[in-house]
Amino acid sequence: MTSLLAAIAHHLSPECYAMSVSPTVLMRLVASAHTVAEKAGAIVRKVLHSGELGIVEKTGANDLQTLADRLAQQSICASLSRHFPKITIIGEEDLPAEEIKEDLIESGFSEEILQKTCPEEYSGLKEEELVVWVDPLDGTKEYTEGLLDNVTVLIGIAYGGRAIAGVINQPFYNYELGTGAALGRTMWGMPGLGAFGFQLREVPGDRRIVTTTRSHSNKLVTDCVDAMEPHEVVRVGGAGNKIIQLVEGKASAYVFASPGCKKWDTCAPEAILHAVGGKLTDMHGNAYCYDANVKHMNSAGVLATLRNHEYYVSRVPQSVLQALKSE
Repeated sequence: MTSLLAAIAHHLSPECYAMSVSPTVLMRLVASAHTVAEKAGAIVRKVLHSGELGIVEKTGANDLQTLADRLAQQSICASLSRHFPKITIIGEEDLPAEEIKEDLIESGFSEEILQKTCPEEYSGLKEEELVVWVDPLDGTKEYTEGLLDNVTVLIGIAYGGRAIAGVINQPFYNYELGTGAALGRTMWGMPGLGAFGFQLREVPGDRRIVTTTRSHSNKLVTDCVDAMEPHEVVRVGGAGNKIIQLVEGKASAYVFASPGCKKWDTCAPEAILHAVGGKLTDMHGNAYCYDANVKHMNSAGVLATLRNHEYYVSRVPQSVLQALKSE
């Protein structure tokens, strides 16, 4: 069999050879997650346009859930489970078990992703070794307030505690262009393979632009932002949105010295950020673990950068490090 594959490889271009061999479990999962995220984005848009958001407070006015959160999570989890019954899926919303309507199921796969070659270190992974972290609607508060460019759908894939692939859909990308604009885009990435669906840009090296929370601030958060000595501070919603700012050159660092973020907020963005050479850690500079059995809260805050991570870690005040114990 090996000699046969070698003979095939000899006569085919690398692209054709990659297509002639069955895609790995991971590449199939990412290819499915890509189309599933686009379906979820379409659901998020449809609920908004219906005008019936179905808002409920979970723990307070800054922690909301809408019909879009519920339907998008049902769609994502049911669609992925149908093709990959052995993966572990952890979603943000605590929803009752119920029959999922067939029109919420997405069965497609991204052909573009299926044709890419899986990094060697992930090529033998099995379904049961993978954990998928899902935030069906990141930036729910902003969604209810009409700040639609803050909203994302996040599907992150982890193996051995590490974020190894991520998909981010922006349902309302281009919405500011008005009626007739093609809405939405999907980006994805995998360390060792690259990141796709956007143009990588960096903030000029002589400027420090910090992005941070717009609705979950406190003295610790602002003290930590100030300690970075930024030239500019951008306050926006959504963890996914903030990582997009980093990779598109609108911010140099995402600084959030608070335990408000969860694993489903950071798994997908971290994988994309790592794929382009960036880094996401807690405020101590330690990596988060994305195993199925970890606590969901990122209790030691989030510090993410495209470049110069060590500089930002070195600027974190002692008061922040004492208040936020590393996991």
